[in-house]
Amino acid sequence: MSEEIVSIGRASEWATEYLGRPVTISNISYLVQYAKVKKYNLENRKVAVNLAELKHYYDEAVIKKQESWKKRLGSDLNWALSFDQLREVDTTKHVHRLHPYKGKFIPQLVEYFLDTHVNTFKKEIFFNQGDIVLDPFMGSGTTLIQASELGLHSIGIDVSNFNCLISKVKTNDYDLKQIETILLNALHNTLNFSNNVFDSEFDMELKKRLETFNKLNFPNPEFKKKVIEGKINENEYGQEKLRIFLTENSDFLSKNGVRDKKNLTNETQLESFLLKWYTKRIRYELHDYIRRINVVEDEKTKSLMRIIVSRTARSCRATTHSDLATLREPQFGPYYCKKHRKLCTPVNSISRHLKKNTLDTLKRLKEYSLLKKMVFTQVIHGDSRSIDIFREVRRENPQFYRLLANEKISGIFTSPPYVGQIDYHEQHAYAYELFNIQREDEKEIGPLYKGQGEVARKEYVEGVSKVLSNMSRFIKEDGNYFIVANDKFNLYPQIAKKSGLVIVNQFKRPVLNRTERDRQPYSEIIFHMKKDI
Repeated sequence: MSEEIVSIGRASEWATEYLGRPVTISNISYLVQYAKVKKYNLENRKVAVNLAELKHYYDEAVIKKQESWKKRLGSDLNWALSFDQLREVDTTKHVHRLHPYKGKFIPQLVEYFLDTHVNTFKKEIFFNQGDIVLDPFMGSGTTLIQASELGLHSIGIDVSNFNCLISKVKTNDYDLKQIETILLNALHNTLNFSNNVFDSEFDMELKKRLETFNKLNFPNPEFKKKVIEGKINENEYGQEKLRIFLTENSDFLSKNGVRDKKNLTNETQLESFLLKWYTKRIRYELHDYIRRINVVEDEKTKSLMRIIVSRTARSCRATTHSDLATLREPQFGPYYCKKHRKLCTPVNSISRHLKKNTLDTLKRLKEYSLLKKMVFTQVIHGDSRSIDIFREVRRENPQFYRLLANEKISGIFTSPPYVGQIDYHEQHAYAYELFNIQREDEKEIGPLYKGQGEVARKEYVEGVSKVLSNMSRFIKEDGNYFIVANDKFNLYPQIAKKSGLVIVNQFKRPVLNRTERDRQPYSEIIFHMKKDI
């Protein structure tokens, strides 16, 4: 291949054709920024890349890696169900990204089994418009949202009150003009509070000092390239430069403070998570916004505002960029960032994130309002091992109950927690404290804190079996049960038997990493079960 130097726009077009899936300009920019490929400049000073070098990168880092994944994961996988050709914007479309949530499946997987298409793998239609679908491990509501798009009625159940809040906010109907006015007013008032009380000039000056220092000591992409090539000991170099920056700026860093302390209330009643993981400024900004929520009369709007501020709070925890998903130690000052390979500093104000999330939420709600059908959607907070669905729906929505009692539920599409992987309450600890929501960690099935040992597996089998047994009371005799699971301990044949179900088919899919980070793929199975009659 010729040593052709092209713009990143042309490179994205070439890569899209070469890989057979969308490769955006931002994807190419990422490779340049993180020194995966060398940066060039065209005559107009625009960033460019060498196509031969780009091809070499994809051949070594993508194509060979995917071939090795295929060999490792087995030949019996349905690779179409990996959906690896989709962009992130597709898998996080409209309200699916109203709030971060670990462990959710992508909407296209749900849609594949709920819609009316057939192919060589999916040889029959399992659900039709007007049917009722159930998700007893609802999580953030992906099944309910996709059901609404496809004209299916749906019911979701979750033991976590905050999960129910997320799902209700996503599936609620809104007066979009009214909520836009309320949200923008709350945003404006909280930003004013922040600017009046806190000294934003400190953060602006700190940013300037860091930019100047980083350009001199961590030039991009030259420094990143030297680290990748092993010419620099990253840990030693980064920590040494951090010590120099802190020493040179010690007087300045000690002056961070507030302008107007009379507007700050006593924090002695705050819970431990908020005190540990947030700066003083962010804590007060969050509570100011919550005060705006409390004066709103409409409960749906209140819930929506809670999700916006919760999403904002998650992005503003005092931690390093690398540890945002899994918190390790609080970080309140400048630090050497292994993700960006330069000195960074934690967020010290919610202003930027609050504005971005407010506008993004309005945009996503408008997009979804054009897609959702006129169907019933019911979110139930409770334990799926024992809950009476008919009684709960009758109490909340008598009209839906009449349809439910007459038709019953056509089937399930769900993904139970994987054994010992996630503590679902803990991932949103900040939200439970901010809104004073009661936690019910002890009711989680297969939580991380119980591990993956023999006792944990036995409890997991018992828990999931009780859920499926209880749900079967409300499902048609010929109903279809689709259970998505990474069943590395081979527990689901036992679960099916204990639940009075039989596995009639299995759809095995690869779960591939669609980002540039090197994380190992794995396979998961969509178990198709029916009642063992």
